[in-house]
Amino acid sequence: MEKIKVGIIGPGNIGQDLMVKLGRSRYLEVACVVNIKESEGLDNARELGIDASAEGIDYLVKNYKDDIKIVFDCTSAAAHLSNAPKLKEAGMFAVDLTPAAVGPYCVPAVNLNEDLLKSDNVNLVTCAGQACTPIVSAINKAADVAYAEVVSSISSKSAGPGTRANIDEFTVTTRTALEQVGGADKAKVIIVLNPAEPPILMRNTIYTKVKNPDIEKIREAAFEALKTVQQYVPGYRFLLEPIIQDDIVTTMVEVEGLGDYLPKYSGNLDIITSAAVNIGEKKAQQLMEGVK
Repeated sequence: MEKIKVGIIGPGNIGQDLMVKLGRSRYLEVACVVNIKESEGLDNARELGIDASAEGIDYLVKNYKDDIKIVFDCTSAAAHLSNAPKLKEAGMFAVDLTPAAVGPYCVPAVNLNEDLLKSDNVNLVTCAGQACTPIVSAINKAADVAYAEVVSSISSKSAGPGTRANIDEFTVTTRTALEQVGGADKAKVIIVLNPAEPPILMRNTIYTKVKNPDIEKIREAAFEALKTVQQYVPGYRFLLEPIIQDDIVTTMVEVEGLGDYLPKYSGNLDIITSAAVNIGEKKAQQLMEGVK
C-alpha cells in the first residue's frame, strides 16, 4: 500500500516525537521536515533519510506542493497564523498542533468525522484540551454540564519555550474547546507548571457542575470516553474516577507518554502528537478512498 506523504514544520520536541510515531504509521510517510534554522531536529530527520531544510515553509510548499497532502505544524500560535494561508493555497491539509485555532477544534475522541476532515485546517486545541474535553463531553451528554473547571498540571521540564510562550492562548483555547466541543455552558482553565523532582506525569483535575446528577450515568459515559481515548493514547487513565457531591462531579485524569522521543512524563506533549497522528491517518484513509 502506497502511503500518503506528509510534512512537518518545526522539528522541536513535538516535531521529533511526531517523526518517531509517523515512522510506525501504516498510512503516512514523512517526506520533508522544515525549520527556520539549522537544528538537531533537522539533523535527526536527515539521518532517517528525510529531506530536511532550514528554509522554512517556503521550501516545503515550493518543492512538495504536488506530493505532500498533509502538513503537521509544530511551531507556535504566531507562526501558524502566517503558515496557515500558505498551506491552504498549496492545497495541503494542515494539522495545527499550536493553540492558534485557525481551523476548527479537533479532539479525535469527541468530534473527528468526515466533514471535519474535509476542511483545510484542523486545530489540536492544547494538551489539556485533548485530555479534558472527552471527559467533559461525556459528562455533558449524561448530565448536562453547566460549568466546567480544569486544573492542568504538567512537569516544568515538559514545558518548552513554545508552551511557555503560548500560556495565554493555552487557557483561552482550552476553555473555548470545553464549551464548543465539550458542551459545557461555561468553563475555566488553569495551568500549573510543576517543578517537582522526579518530574510528575500530566495530571488534570476536572470539576463539572451538572444539572442531572445521576452518578451511574456519568460514570458509564466517562469510562466509555476513557476507552475511546486509550485507543490512540494508551497511557491515558483515571487517577480519580468520577465522584459526586451535591451537583459537583470531580474527576482526575493522568497521561503517561509512550516514551518515543520524549520521556514518559511528557504526557502533555505525547497526547498532542498521538492525537495528531490519529487525525493524519484518518485523513489519509479519506484521501485513499477518494482515489478509488
